[in-house]
Amino acid sequence: MSKTVMEKLMVTIGITDQMAGPAASINKTIAGMKQNATAGFGAITGGALGLAGAGMAIKEFMAPVYDMQRALGEVRSLGTAEKELARLEKTALGFSVKYGESAAGFVRSSYDIQSAIGGLVDGELAKFTEASNILAKGTKADAGTITAYMGTMYGIFQDQAIKMGKAEWVQMLTGQTAEAVRMFKTSGAEMSTAFTSLGANAQSAGIGMVEQMAVLGTLQATMSGSEAGTKYKSFLNGVAQAQEKLGISFTDSQGKMLPMLDILQRLKGRFGETLDVAEGAELKQAFGSDEAVGLVKLLMGQTEGLGKSIADIGMIKGMDNAAKMAQTMVDPWEQFGSVTEALRIKIGGALLPTINGLLGKMSEGLTVVMGWTAEFPNITKLVGLLALGILGLGAAVGLVSILSGIGSLFMSAFGGAMLLVKVLAFGLTAGLVILKLALLAVGAVMAFLLSPIGLIVLAVGAVIYLIGDWLGWWDKLKDSVGNIDWLQKILGWLGKVGDAIKKAMKWLGLGGDISADVTASSSMTTSAVMPEMPALQPQESFSMLDDVRKPDATLPSASDSLAAAMGSKGGPTITGNNFTFQNPWRPSDAENWAELQAG
Repeated sequence: MSKTVMEKLMVTIGITDQMAGPAASINKTIAGMKQNATAGFGAITGGALGLAGAGMAIKEFMAPVYDMQRALGEVRSLGTAEKELARLEKTALGFSVKYGESAAGFVRSSYDIQSAIGGLVDGELAKFTEASNILAKGTKADAGTITAYMGTMYGIFQDQAIKMGKAEWVQMLTGQTAEAVRMFKTSGAEMSTAFTSLGANAQSAGIGMVEQMAVLGTLQATMSGSEAGTKYKSFLNGVAQAQEKLGISFTDSQGKMLPMLDILQRLKGRFGETLDVAEGAELKQAFGSDEAVGLVKLLMGQTEGLGKSIADIGMIKGMDNAAKMAQTMVDPWEQFGSVTEALRIKIGGALLPTINGLLGKMSEGLTVVMGWTAEFPNITKLVGLLALGILGLGAAVGLVSILSGIGSLFMSAFGGAMLLVKVLAFGLTAGLVILKLALLAVGAVMAFLLSPIGLIVLAVGAVIYLIGDWLGWWDKLKDSVGNIDWLQKILGWLGKVGDAIKKAMKWLGLGGDISADVTASSSMTTSAVMPEMPALQPQESFSMLDDVRKPDATLPSASDSLAAAMGSKGGPTITGNNFTFQNPWRPSDAENWAELQAG
């Protein structure tokens, strides 16, 4: 039998030896394959990400360039000459650097101007656009609103613009509008809506742009721009019939309407500085609307201010004031961003032909590949399957990595659990050690207390405590420090310790002797140290000692032990209820004193 078992063992060992080498080789091969596959796909991923990152970086760098090209293409679609587009781009870049705005947005705002105003040549489109954007920046309006305003104003005052020159006229319009906005605390958007509501009615009546702007600005002090334009329009529409009904002429010799100040002066001459209810009703009947009467009432009290506003606005001939207003609105961070964007546009513009050529070649090549997919469907299918296989292999490697990671996480969690168990075991061991030390300390204390020296210490402590309790020391001490919480806690703890000592001494059978000793000690202290106290009733003075007056005869006397330790020569002198000790006391002295107390 033993031989058979030995043979089986040897066979097992031999098989193990034969399998160990190939198994290790297989494991090593699998690990190498995994490492190589991971490294290969990592390289592929890194390369793909690098290519994608480079492509995205180039695209991001060129984004402002292509945005500018798209904006120029929009304006080009209106038939704008390339020479004008080049000036427009140059002006846009300069504006963006100076005022911190988008250059492409500048070019896009010119689309509305080119659509509304025809025949802009020799850089007039760039100047119109620059003036519009400066006014928008300085008056807290958007470029679209101001370009629409410029188109409206050009439509109303076209003759004046052509006579002055379109570039000079638009600069004057920009400066005067900016001054009106500053003077009347309005905005560019409100001025735009005011002139939109008014239309060409004032211009048709021969009223100049400066006066119209001053009247509309003064009205906007108490109303919106659209309401101001509506009131002014109603007034103009009712002037003709009003002069007939009132018998006052509001036109000159050529039939043109008088300036607003002259009309207001003639109305003052008729009605005075203010209008009462009846006069207001008469004016309403004359002009035909409440809006016209409201304008007259508002402006009649402001003729002096209106005259000054007309004069101040009329002095503006350029747009320097508007440029200063726009400059105060510049944000340094936005300006820095606009500068970097302009720089990218300039650099990218130089690279644009090369990049566009490269992208064109790549597009042509991909177009050829698309043709091949239609001509060679089988090859296209194989290429697709190969791509899917590569992606599938990558997915498999990723799955293996995920599983390996999960295993590592489980092992980490297991290691953490084992560490927690070790910590708990260490804590338990430390607790047991502390408990053992505590038990040893308690044992040492009990051994000391049960020794003769310990008993003497306990007896002395009990005597001190009971003497203090009988004489009322503890109550006096407690009263004197009654307002101190921590001392109260300490005294309470000492009281509990004293009670525990009394119970321990009673349990040890030393209660009777201690009571006698304490009583004798109290009498001795009273005679030797303190003045004689008033006589106390026994039942009140020693009620606390009633349980320990008669010692148990079966137990050894603590008085004998204490007397033996202190010496037994001499005796006390009895005076009334007090002992005066001349020599160390004896047990018989305590017994005599106890009998004396018992009567």
